[in-house]
Amino acid sequence: MRTYLDFEKPIAELEGRINDLRQMDTAEDVNVSEEIKRLEGRAEKLVSDTYAKLTRWQKTSVARHAARPHFREYVADLFEDFTPLSGDRAYGEDLAILGGPARFRGRSVMVLGHEKGHDTDSRLKHNFGMARPEGYRKSIRLMEMAERFNLPVITLVDTPGAYPGLGAEERGQAEAIATCTEKCLGLGAPVISVIVGEGGSGGAVALAGANRVLMFEHAVYSVISPEGCASILWKDAASKGDNKAPDAAEAMRISAQDLLELKVIDEIISEPLGGAHRDPKTAIERLGDAVEHNIHDLENMSPDELRRQRREKFLTIGRNGLA
Repeated sequence: MRTYLDFEKPIAELEGRINDLRQMDTAEDVNVSEEIKRLEGRAEKLVSDTYAKLTRWQKTSVARHAARPHFREYVADLFEDFTPLSGDRAYGEDLAILGGPARFRGRSVMVLGHEKGHDTDSRLKHNFGMARPEGYRKSIRLMEMAERFNLPVITLVDTPGAYPGLGAEERGQAEAIATCTEKCLGLGAPVISVIVGEGGSGGAVALAGANRVLMFEHAVYSVISPEGCASILWKDAASKGDNKAPDAAEAMRISAQDLLELKVIDEIISEPLGGAHRDPKTAIERLGDAVEHNIHDLENMSPDELRRQRREKFLTIGRNGLA
């Protein structure tokens, strides 16, 4: 059964009527196909109109939708011979980040990314995609392996942020994130990152210091979650129960369209009508096409050229329009 977001209530009502008519057509042998066809046209237009004018806060809800494809779905549909590698060789395993070598459309690659899980048990198992230090240190290990064997690195980012628990802080969370970010930026192999859902804080940046940063049309990417930003800026309002998160989302300009304009990302991957959660297969295929195109552009660059291109890309952010 499809899960609808708050702003999708008119869509839910219309599609509910369509489902009722389909059951009537089957159960009572009444031909209502013309009415179903008419309502389907209305529903498609309503979905199109709704998603054409989403606010940044609504995009945040779409980016967090439980039915959006996650790391395991991307790997299953796009990669062959995926061999998951575990552990950071220092403390332990972290299932919030998964990765390993694989074959992608005829190429050997290293793929890694956040896994949120799809139900209560798997979300707890993967800690909702919030990595601990060992997750970032595992990522460093995999990227070093990729560099050794000249494998392009593909990272799929989908996290509300790094795990802020006491144990993670005791084991050096900040240092692990900083070192992972440094490794991304200094890698001698091509790095392509895709923000597939939430790109939250340093937990996302640690896997997104890439030559090319791509982003799904309805994904979000920000230094802090809208809720976290609102709690800092509007403490009094939050204590009174006022929801300032939508205001924070607007102020931070967290949408793919904003970030392309600011040159934080390089490309937007269009989503199926109504978001990736409505048609995961198409969304996954589009991601694969975009990644393949960018690997082709980068694969003939030398390690020094890759590092230089990456450095220039990130130093340019925030300097747009300056003399």
